[in-house]
Amino acid sequence: MKIEGDWLTSAATQAVCRAITAGGFQALFVGGCVRNALLNMPVADIDLASDAPPQTVSDLAEKAGLKVVPTGIDHGTVTVIAGGVPHEVTTFRRDVATDGRRAVVAYSGDIAEDAARRDFTMNALYALPDGRVIDPLGGLPDLVARHVRFVGDAERRIREDYLRILRFFRFHAIYGDPAGGIDAEGLAACAALSAGIEALSAERIGAEMRKLLAAADPAPAMAAMAQAGVLVQVLSGADVRALAPLVHLEGDLAPRWLRRLAVLGGADVSARWRLSRQDSRDLGLVKDALGDLSSPAALGYRLKPALATDVILARAALFETDPPVDWQAEIARGAAARFPVRSADLMPALQGAALGARLKALEQRWLQTGLRLGRDDLLG
Repeated sequence: MKIEGDWLTSAATQAVCRAITAGGFQALFVGGCVRNALLNMPVADIDLASDAPPQTVSDLAEKAGLKVVPTGIDHGTVTVIAGGVPHEVTTFRRDVATDGRRAVVAYSGDIAEDAARRDFTMNALYALPDGRVIDPLGGLPDLVARHVRFVGDAERRIREDYLRILRFFRFHAIYGDPAGGIDAEGLAACAALSAGIEALSAERIGAEMRKLLAAADPAPAMAAMAQAGVLVQVLSGADVRALAPLVHLEGDLAPRWLRRLAVLGGADVSARWRLSRQDSRDLGLVKDALGDLSSPAALGYRLKPALATDVILARAALFETDPPVDWQAEIARGAAARFPVRSADLMPALQGAALGARLKALEQRWLQTGLRLGRDDLLG
């Protein structure tokens, strides 16, 4: 079996491979680029594995005129820049010790040892520079079946890094076959070890959960997380019941993790997931608007199209209703509207706080009447 793709045959990528193999070492594509190529999905990152030590990789790449950045040299990884594209090259490794968050590793010359320390069988696939696939652990059948399965013993893999619990559900959401169901052994291991999530940083939890919620349909995976007692570890008080209706209502719209998060609810998400200030603000605006009676046009005016869309769809999912008629056109109309009254229209009769209060009252009236009243109507 072979993989194909413009990224594989590009002169820059092949130059990186040649630089390493010219020294008598292996240069093998690994992980996501191989997995996605086999599934005919976009390849975002190009990762390679090699039996060459990181300093040797650096020396060989520089000798070939390529730029090298020691991005993770302590862990065996260097980034080789070719044609402006980063190629992460990591020396074959085996785990010496783990604590649930990070591993102490030793370099290896054995591809089987390198494959055995990876998380899922579908990520333990390699490919030669010409695209021929190498499958040390027999993971191809799992990939073809879109079955997300831990490498070896599931509990052991999780104890090495508890983030793998969240990755298990994310990978099932993105790569799993919904009809085939979630891997029973993996689910049981995640349930048994879910308390280990407490050891993870908020940044790692938030990054993983945002990726999960951005999947085309995260609802089945999130439901499994809730049933296994995992969701409560990352978002206490969350309720997944409105997520599947929301995904259905979204139709062909691009997924937005923040919209999905809004219908889940939950306590203290900004701190638990270490959301950015902007994301926290946007999430608060959406949640605050869920229970009010603002029209789509008013939401478009106040929140602009993206957040207004989040509110309309989240409301419909939570309250089990259809979105209002022509809601998208109304949001666009509101976003383009401009409040027709200016401060100068009320001065000098009103000043200071009184002026601000009057402007606010007039704007509220304008919003409540569908953003259709003109200046004279409001001031008359």
